[in-house]
Amino acid sequence: MSDFPTLETDRLLLRELVADDAPALFAIHGDAPAMRWYGADPMIDVRQARKLIEIFAGWRQSPNPGVRWGIQRKSDASLIGSCGLFKWNRGWQTCTVGYELARPARGAGLMAEALSAALAWGFEEMKLHRIDAQIHPDNAASLKLARGLGFVQEGRAREAGYWQGERHDLLQFGLLRGDWART
Repeated sequence: MSDFPTLETDRLLLRELVADDAPALFAIHGDAPAMRWYGADPMIDVRQARKLIEIFAGWRQSPNPGVRWGIQRKSDASLIGSCGLFKWNRGWQTCTVGYELARPARGAGLMAEALSAALAWGFEEMKLHRIDAQIHPDNAASLKLARGLGFVQEGRAREAGYWQGERHDLLQFGLLRGDWART
């Protein structure tokens, strides 16, 4: 993965995260109530956002590469979240999806729009057969989103996550290429 794959939807531009995005990313990741589902402690400093951008950029060079898009709203060019495909196992043709959205941007179908483009790219360009998602059982919005995109719940991973000083169960979801083709 050398060139960054920019994607476009009706309302959104999915693009590479850059250093100038650190304040917007910090605003999202520093929102403690929103981050309770994300799988990481809330950020307390914009330097952490800068480091996260570097980590996301490094995914493309890792042995199991991935891509993380910044989600930019076209109407006002604001960064409202990110989404990505990571832990790519080329041999198995699988990866995992992750995403987060700023609180003011929620409820308008923007993440479904962004993920539809990202998932389609994964199946077409990465030649994926399966995309996994792990979602906290109490994250109703994310559960609804995943199911709406065709993900099927396959089980519960007990105490698989650890953040904010607590262990968390995660529900395991899978989306197969054939399921996606039928949506």
